[in-house]
Amino acid sequence: MQLDNNTESIEISKDRIAFLRTTLKNQFLALKEDFNRQPNTSRLFKQHCKFIDQLLVELWSDLQIDPACCLIAVGGYGRGELFPYSDIDLLVLIPTKPQENRALNQSIENLIGLMWDLGLNIGHSVRNLDECISEAQKDITVQTNVLESRLLSGNVAMYQDFLANISKNLSPIDFLKAKLTEQELRHSKFNDTAYNLEPNLKESPGGLRDLHMIIWIARSLQVKNKQYATSNVWTALAKDQIISVAESRRIRHHEKKLQLLRTHLHFLSSRREDRLLFDFQNDLAATLGYTNTSRRRASEQLMQSYYRSVKFIELMNEIVLKLLEEIIVATPPAIRVINDKFEARNDLLEARTANLLQQNPSAIFEAFLLLQQHPELSGMGATLLRTLQRVRPLVNKDFRHNAINKKTFIDILSQPSGVNRALRAMNRYGILGSYIPAFGKIVGQMQHDLFHVYTVDEHILNVLANLRRFAKPELKHEFPLCSQIFAEFDAPHLLYLAALFHDIAKGRGGDHSTLGTVDAFKFCKLHHLPKADCTLVSWLVEAHLKMSSVAQKTDLSDPSVIESFAGFVENKRRLNALYLLTVADIRGTSPVVWNAWKARLLENLYSATNHALSDPGFHAKQTIQRRIKEASDKLIRFGLSSHAYEPLWVQFGEHYFVRHESDEIAWHSRLLTPHLYSETPIVRARLSPHGDGIQVMIYIKDKSDLFARICNFFDRMGYGIVEAKIFTTQHDYALNSFIILDQSGKSVSYSGLLKFIELELANQLDDLYQLESPLKGRVSRQVKHMPIQAQITITKEAENNNHRLEIIANDRPGLLATLAQQFLKYNIKLHNAKINTLGNRAEDTFLISDQNGECLDFNRANALQMALLDEI
Repeated sequence: MQLDNNTESIEISKDRIAFLRTTLKNQFLALKEDFNRQPNTSRLFKQHCKFIDQLLVELWSDLQIDPACCLIAVGGYGRGELFPYSDIDLLVLIPTKPQENRALNQSIENLIGLMWDLGLNIGHSVRNLDECISEAQKDITVQTNVLESRLLSGNVAMYQDFLANISKNLSPIDFLKAKLTEQELRHSKFNDTAYNLEPNLKESPGGLRDLHMIIWIARSLQVKNKQYATSNVWTALAKDQIISVAESRRIRHHEKKLQLLRTHLHFLSSRREDRLLFDFQNDLAATLGYTNTSRRRASEQLMQSYYRSVKFIELMNEIVLKLLEEIIVATPPAIRVINDKFEARNDLLEARTANLLQQNPSAIFEAFLLLQQHPELSGMGATLLRTLQRVRPLVNKDFRHNAINKKTFIDILSQPSGVNRALRAMNRYGILGSYIPAFGKIVGQMQHDLFHVYTVDEHILNVLANLRRFAKPELKHEFPLCSQIFAEFDAPHLLYLAALFHDIAKGRGGDHSTLGTVDAFKFCKLHHLPKADCTLVSWLVEAHLKMSSVAQKTDLSDPSVIESFAGFVENKRRLNALYLLTVADIRGTSPVVWNAWKARLLENLYSATNHALSDPGFHAKQTIQRRIKEASDKLIRFGLSSHAYEPLWVQFGEHYFVRHESDEIAWHSRLLTPHLYSETPIVRARLSPHGDGIQVMIYIKDKSDLFARICNFFDRMGYGIVEAKIFTTQHDYALNSFIILDQSGKSVSYSGLLKFIELELANQLDDLYQLESPLKGRVSRQVKHMPIQAQITITKEAENNNHRLEIIANDRPGLLATLAQQFLKYNIKLHNAKINTLGNRAEDTFLISDQNGECLDFNRANALQMALLDEI
């Protein structure tokens, strides 16, 4: 092809391309086989970079690129750290602007195109020197990439000029500030936690990128001062006594561990995959030699090892960056004395004497207390943090039994502010797990379910953080009732202790609530709390699941349920504490588990129980009478006199008023008074007055397949049922009420949708429409790799002929409709349903009997149980 300057484009023959492609493939397979035989990331990086370097140099030569240009490796490839499927980052440095030389432009396009043809994952830029400097000044990513450059081929003099100009135009202070901001933003994308169940090995807090941060900041000093020229930055940092030799070794150990995981992950997935997805955790654990035990899966052991590595990397990232910042800023620190032991240096807490913590271990807790009492301090200084790591073994049995330390720990929990910050720091620096050994055992421990998306220790600290949010007046709009109750609670530190211990026995085998209760009581007693406080904390740990279970699995409109729960909590102080802990606990499991429906259920249970405890003469009949009076008053405001709706209420019967709140009664009565003996289905939908979804009422002559038809309809709409009240009137009409949410857990509605539900669902209930088979939705990727063992229990209710059917299973589209069709097949009558979804886990409760309202005999109950197990 002839170009403007009469320079012809060089063509590479198809045979040559085929040969190079085959060579590349064979070398990659050899690389993989060698790694599988003897996993060694250092050797892999060296071999991988070597044959990619050779290939690129050959291509550069074959295409006879202008000798005035340079081919430069940048980024991870420039650093010599090329993972199997990572991008190969290249900079083509040219003497002129790209658009000024069409022939050069064409030859470089041919080069890049050929690289792609060979199957290389290329990330490239083509710039002249001025553009490199300009882009580096505008974009910190560009500046970082060129900081890790290697010349592959081309003009050596121009490359040296490139390095000199980059050095001249780089400000280590500005670079540091920009990279710290970049790190904060990156961490925030992962909710500032390394402890998600599917973490990103590269980008998550504590991942490889946090180590790269140290390397980049150190090399920004190299550019200015010619330090850290060696490829082993950790050895250089130790030589300059910025870190110790032991720290250097530990950093390299954990770096190698993450590099090994990432390499295996690339090979397992056959792509550039940096997330430790459930899909790969089992295979990865097996590859690395982990095996299942009676208590813990191999994948859980792998992940706990990973979490402990990233915990150390997070710590070293914090310490070393603070030390490098001191070197880069290089100004005398602003020192302010805090007390006889500690001082503030540039608003960071430091010990006034080098051996303070060794000579006086109690100062360890005092340091955390001072951070709370002095909010102007931004944290601990690097020297204090390093000392803290060295003296951590001093937090032992003697330390735990020291009266001063016990008092200081309770003081930390009792401060008006900074409790969450202090405990998170204590966990991050390994002090909390040393002081409470049971807590140390659950650091980095996975929870083998899909609604706890954090490790056990991270979940516990999230619960504590949620409790602290209730304490802040500026956040009272989030949970007004919780904020009000918290403000009136006399001992918040007891709530924090309950939060610390509520899941501390996870993974031991047995009931974690019972085991944790023992730990909590011993801890409180050791810290000389009053007996009543010890009892409250241990009771909260034992009962921490009770309120959510009652709220989500029972009929809260039944006054006997409230009466029973009031008897369980016994007094208002316990009720307040349990309500606060329950809300904080559910919100701390996952960003998506909490919703308005659960909030309303808990608030309704709290309010009703509070009323029952406040009224010594409380009993079910009073509640029912009050409901009837409230509903009558509402109907009067709509212009309905009692004689208009009385025939309806007669047919509803007394039990209707046990099952429904006054607002529902008024809504039903207003709409159904003219349609008592309707021959056609009456379907009405509205936005729930409580803001927790869409409320749908269905009134129709009872039919056996009604529930199955309704479930099918909502499934196909993409809406999930979260609550179902199934009621049959005395004149054999079904009056069913549902609350539905879209499958994402949010309720988005508008009038057109409500009309659609009313018209289309009424049509679907007509016998002319054949009952459809349930949807067979695909099980989610996560569920496939973390399945839940289905559990089905059927127990007889003591006070009536009904049975309680409880189901725990993997959630999937069509699950509820599948259950409904089994009820139809076994001639089961459904009285009530509570549908509770926790992530990908379904926990559904149904109240059932036979079609005549009689109890099921043993054989029939057993047959139903087996059939449901087969289906789910």
